[in-house]
Amino acid sequence: MNEHPQQSTVEARVVRVPDGSIAVEQLAVEEPLEIRINGEPLAVTMRTPGHDADLAAGFCFTEGIVDDPDDLVRVEPCNLADYGNIVDVIRTNTTPVTRREFYLSSSCGLCGTQTLDRIARRISNVPNDFNVSETVLTHLPHRMIEAQEVFARTGGLHAAALFTPAGHLRLLREDVGRHNAVDKVIGGLLLSGQVPCGSAVLIVSGRASFELVQKAARAGISFLAAVGAPSSLAVEAAERFGMTLVGFLREGRFNVYAHPHRISITLRS
Repeated sequence: MNEHPQQSTVEARVVRVPDGSIAVEQLAVEEPLEIRINGEPLAVTMRTPGHDADLAAGFCFTEGIVDDPDDLVRVEPCNLADYGNIVDVIRTNTTPVTRREFYLSSSCGLCGTQTLDRIARRISNVPNDFNVSETVLTHLPHRMIEAQEVFARTGGLHAAALFTPAGHLRLLREDVGRHNAVDKVIGGLLLSGQVPCGSAVLIVSGRASFELVQKAARAGISFLAAVGAPSSLAVEAAERFGMTLVGFLREGRFNVYAHPHRISITLRS
């Protein structure tokens, strides 16, 4: 297998069954990325190389370590580690972020009304003054797939894509991890001064988890649609945050789990 740390794909020899032929196929790269804050290690995530600065910035924003672009001095890639890459997020606030603080702010294992109330206090009001037609919405997964360059070569990546209410693609990121793809989109918005992002629809491959709802809400995204199913806590959080949540968006159909007022639905007799 030929590999380079900055490549998003690698070649692999495979045996195809049942004919037994030998072929060369593309695989999505999965490597560790260490995220540091002002030089101090914070977390390691497994990701597909590419847009690492977006990923680090988005991760820090959605975890509440930074709140807006003014909190960032710069995001520095540091290719220092033998096991992968390092990105150092330089904050204006030089107070160290301890691992305990990070794990307490992490979404892992969160549940219950008190937790949702605490998180909701850190989320700005999401925009309500836009509408998406049923026809536009049902075409967005296909438009996302068309824009997935690495997925087209490997078939092995998740994606997160941000669209305007009219269906125009604003930003797309791919990664082996669903959460990483969303963090890359949000980090790209943050670094370009577009957070909160205004009227937009975020489409994600796979299911809609609580963590994805939380990340989207932090960026001011009020419409999240997933190709797969939502979890119960994702629905509860979307209701609390005022977010429209759609699941099973595929083949001209979808389910609306929270705040359907942002969708123009054609009623059929």
